[in-house]
Amino acid sequence: MAGFGWKLHGDGRSPAPGAVVKPDERLSWGRTIGLGAQHVVAMFGATFVAPVLMGLDPNLAVMLSGVATIFFLLVTGGRIPSYLGSSLSFVGVAAVIKAQGGDAATLTGALLVVGAVLTACGAAVQAAGARVIHAVLPPVVTGAVVMLIGFNLAPVTAGTYWPQDQWTALLTMLFTGLALVVLRGFWSRIAIFLGLVFGYAVSWIFDRLFGQIHSATGGGTVTDHWRLDLSGVGKADWLGLPTLHTPSFSASAVLVALPVVVALIAENAGHVKAVGEMTGDPLDDRMGAAIMADGAATMISTSVGGPATTTYAENIGVMAATRVYSTAAYWCAAGFAILFGLCPKFGAVVAAIPGGVLGGITVVLYGMIGLLGAQIWVHNRVDLTNPLHLVPVAAGVIIGIGNVSLKFTDNFSLSGIALGTLVVLLGYHVLRLMAPAHLKQPQPPLLDAGTSEYDTGTSDR
Repeated sequence: MAGFGWKLHGDGRSPAPGAVVKPDERLSWGRTIGLGAQHVVAMFGATFVAPVLMGLDPNLAVMLSGVATIFFLLVTGGRIPSYLGSSLSFVGVAAVIKAQGGDAATLTGALLVVGAVLTACGAAVQAAGARVIHAVLPPVVTGAVVMLIGFNLAPVTAGTYWPQDQWTALLTMLFTGLALVVLRGFWSRIAIFLGLVFGYAVSWIFDRLFGQIHSATGGGTVTDHWRLDLSGVGKADWLGLPTLHTPSFSASAVLVALPVVVALIAENAGHVKAVGEMTGDPLDDRMGAAIMADGAATMISTSVGGPATTTYAENIGVMAATRVYSTAAYWCAAGFAILFGLCPKFGAVVAAIPGGVLGGITVVLYGMIGLLGAQIWVHNRVDLTNPLHLVPVAAGVIIGIGNVSLKFTDNFSLSGIALGTLVVLLGYHVLRLMAPAHLKQPQPPLLDAGTSEYDTGTSDR
């Protein structure tokens, strides 16, 4: 065994024709470090976009993504190469909690509870086997939940980001869409990131050409202001610790966040299956461990003020393109991420992203998240002409998108994502108990669990 337990693959230069570098192998350390840097770039866009949209510290999120990745690799015994970045599944949750008067501590407290529940679910899956996922969360349910999570975000774009600078938002949206469709390979995997850079540049140019804009700010106040304010960048240090905070707990916030557990289980299951197929190592026996590791990593991240974590398809795309599945590359990626997180100046640049730019990005991003739910249905051949599938999905998706509310008492109500998820999940299983036999044909196992993270269409998610 060479290095830190990884066997050197061949001559260490590149995989032989038709061969792959397995998780317990590595190339030369120079090439492995380079692959680690490539993994960081692939995950970077979503990992820092997520905390920005949720009002959390992007520096802290990037640093904790490295910590979470190391933790995941240790828990899964190095068999599942994966990068754990910030989860975009909770962007809608963050918007709802903010509307209820909650702050960043309230959000991270809710996410910590979700992490604990996800860990418990992983333990159950590890004990009972992967079949329990297919029984409790068939594709018709997971697809609907992912869909309503994405489309529930539409008012955030329409009401908060887009009005801040509609023309920059429009140009950013068009460029991002063009990048997603036209670019290939590595560049297509970072199309969202390129869209942010483009919007950043457009905002700077518009400030030079047209001066200040009269529009709403992030706080909703209509005033004259610069589109791009870089004053905080010059004041920020090059080195320093990110801002930490202690989570606080609110029952109403937890209830809003809990339904996302369904999406997290689905995307972890899809990730494990995809990696198993690509490496030729069936990993169903480690699916529960992977879910537990993600849940525990989320608890670690949120306990100090970071976002929830999840496995990233962007990095599956890198592995598929390079045929290198070495976990050594992920250790290197984690190290780079931790170093990035210790640069406050980087965080200040991210924090300066104009609202109009986020408007253009989120129009595409939120829609893609929602449509990944439809992708789950298509890949798993879900029959939506079957009323057993159609009725709970139709009701739950409309409740989630329309933010329908059900009031139980003066202090307790369910709405939006939480209520929609319950209607889909409970509605499906209750109706299945009462449905005639011809409507209860067994559904295929989860072929593609999808994800709530953005997918450029080139990765295997």
